[in-house]
Amino acid sequence: EAKTQSAFDKKLSKEEAWLRKGIKARRTRNEGRVRALKQLRRDRATRKSRAGKASGSMQNATQSGRKVISAENVSVSLSGVSILRPFSIEIMRGDRIGIIGPNGSGKTTLIRTLLGEIDPESGTIEHGTKVHVAYFDQLREQLNGDATVFDNIADGNESVTIDGRSRHVITYLQDFLFSPERARVPINTLSGGERNRLLLAKLFTKPANLFVLDEPTNDLDTETLELLEEKIMEFPGTLLLVSHDRSFLENTVTSLIATDSIGRVEEHNGGYEDWLTKCQKLSDRSAVPKKGTRSDWKTRPPKFSKKDQQELDSIPEMIDAIDKRRAQIAHKLADPQTYKNDPTYAETSKRELVELDVESDRVFARWEKLEIIKESIEKGGN
Repeated sequence: EAKTQSAFDKKLSKEEAWLRKGIKARRTRNEGRVRALKQLRRDRATRKSRAGKASGSMQNATQSGRKVISAENVSVSLSGVSILRPFSIEIMRGDRIGIIGPNGSGKTTLIRTLLGEIDPESGTIEHGTKVHVAYFDQLREQLNGDATVFDNIADGNESVTIDGRSRHVITYLQDFLFSPERARVPINTLSGGERNRLLLAKLFTKPANLFVLDEPTNDLDTETLELLEEKIMEFPGTLLLVSHDRSFLENTVTSLIATDSIGRVEEHNGGYEDWLTKCQKLSDRSAVPKKGTRSDWKTRPPKFSKKDQQELDSIPEMIDAIDKRRAQIAHKLADPQTYKNDPTYAETSKRELVELDVESDRVFARWEKLEIIKESIEKGGN
């Protein structure tokens, strides 16, 4: 039984990591919603000035002005260490923007700078009129740990107002998968995923027209991820979303802002898959084929040895180790005191993050290749 459980745990870990990176797409997508999202991307590519018109089932503020945030030639440094190179961005009403990049590349710093929480070293940032922000706090500082789930939402009332309608708190929390019994427990007894669900429920009660979500998918199961996708697609305002979940980004955003380990900030119209395609084309252009080589591997029957299976089984643990190390470094780099107290550590750590990202990409590419070979052999044997 212990051996069976161990095998199950290993398979579960593998599937969770695979899902988190988005290599295997979730199967329960709403195809109509996906088509609508692709149309939004096309619309944004041709006209950034038009506002979104979706209707939703959450509390919404008065519509913001057409221009939400404008950044002109902005750069950011902390204690003399450059974090973000000069960039210019214009965020318009109705934009749904995903922010991507390796850990420690300044994604959270970018958001805090755009919101005015960090002063830029150069350039200017302007906010539009009637902008009301709801900020998903990854540290969960907005939650009262001693109060119950119910009390964190109710603020002393029995009901909340959502989209102009009064709803009982218990009923509202059931939308976020809290049973009536679970709604009455103190939040310091909740799991990480439950805390994230509660924070999402709390934020969606706020009258906001700009949602800022920093890694909202951490610790969420697939069902809750799909719920969050639906809530975001119902939201008629503007969205800034930081996430490493490729499928989640592909299902929710109309454009991307990419940061990298040397501080560059670049905009891209389209979803995550569009961005990958663009990056692949650039990579293909820079690749120089060696003379005398020939691509005949496709004609040779693939082989999948016992050693390949052992390598495949070990990959989830390798990915977990890389993710943990990246998280450790990113946590330290997120603290401004690090740059002040030990600027040398900051520089060497950013170089290590680059190496970790390269290794992570290598491992995932190998994983995908092994899975494709294994699947092709299994299909051939049927």
